[in-house]
Amino acid sequence: MPKKIVLAYSGGLDTSVILKWLQNKYECQVVTFTADIGQGDELSPIEAKAKNLGVEEIFIEDLQEEFVTDYVFPMFRANTLYEGTYLLGTAIARPLIAKRQIEIAKIVGADAVAHGATGKGNDQVRFELGYYANNPKIEVISPWRDWEFQSRKDLIEYAEKNQITIPKDKMGEPPFSTDANLLHTSSEGKLLEDPWIEPPEYVFSRTCSIEDSPDKAEELIIEFKNGDPVSINNNNFKPHELLAKLNSIAGKHGVGRVDLVENRFVGMKSRGIYETPGGTILINARKAIESITLDKGEAHLKDEIMPKYAETIYNGFWFSSERIAMQRLIDSTQKNVNGEVKIKVFKGNVIILGRKSNNSLYDNSLVSFDEVGDYNQKDAEGFIKVNSVRLKKNNRQ
Repeated sequence: MPKKIVLAYSGGLDTSVILKWLQNKYECQVVTFTADIGQGDELSPIEAKAKNLGVEEIFIEDLQEEFVTDYVFPMFRANTLYEGTYLLGTAIARPLIAKRQIEIAKIVGADAVAHGATGKGNDQVRFELGYYANNPKIEVISPWRDWEFQSRKDLIEYAEKNQITIPKDKMGEPPFSTDANLLHTSSEGKLLEDPWIEPPEYVFSRTCSIEDSPDKAEELIIEFKNGDPVSINNNNFKPHELLAKLNSIAGKHGVGRVDLVENRFVGMKSRGIYETPGGTILINARKAIESITLDKGEAHLKDEIMPKYAETIYNGFWFSSERIAMQRLIDSTQKNVNGEVKIKVFKGNVIILGRKSNNSLYDNSLVSFDEVGDYNQKDAEGFIKVNSVRLKKNNRQ
């Protein structure tokens, strides 16, 4: 039996019920930890909610800068997309939360940690792999896999029985669930479960519809240093401020919406609606600056590694040796990824207008039809003939 538990606490119905359930079941002190990673106004009532449930040690910490600097930007250096589409907004947040939760457990002398992820999703895996990577001996409690509740109706009844305040909009069955941080907002479940049904407009919280977006495009110049963005239109920002600024710009123009059916690590398919406005600008701008600053071999090697790197993060192995090894390789390619990218955002699109760099490998004299440059076109004849040998050999007609 645990003597003290640190709970990853959001303040919502699920984790409020979990908090009371832990107190009742284990009869020990429960400490709450809430990470501010840019989810917005939902943080404001959390301290009061925890106090009302008898919590004496409450941790609410602003981790936005660490989130972007040490997790989001390293991931973006790989131009990471899971299954070619998903920018991993939820997956990249979990290792930071898990790491800090373990650190708090050490601070307060807790011997167990708990989370509110369900037994069907990916987050239970991500949290728990993060816990064990940072403390192999920690006890992990996953209420959704252990308790008797089967539905939201059961949770509401338990909440009412234990005098847990439930907002009026939570009294009925919710239309869908959401998760938000500085990088993205995800929505899934309930009315979104049928992949044929178009998501209603009210599902989207941080991006304007294309129909309602401005009829005038907006141009931006984003500067990169060592692979990371550092300024917008010659204005320098801290990493989390830069991402927030791009979110505002992109969201206004309807950029960053994705509707996808993904393959969860636990084996099932899931339909998700994702909004990643600033991240969508960044991945397009990064690819543009890398197109002139990376050697062909480096660029193609990164392209080969990226799916494995993305899957590693998606599956919860941020702290694994293979992710760290891939990160070192990726980062070693970024020292010359410096320069500026000029883009236009308009009606859901990110359009590359130009790119320049002092480290550019682009050579006008080589590609121009009007200059000879350091290239003898006659050499191509031998190159082609050598590459045609096997094709000629295999022609057995």
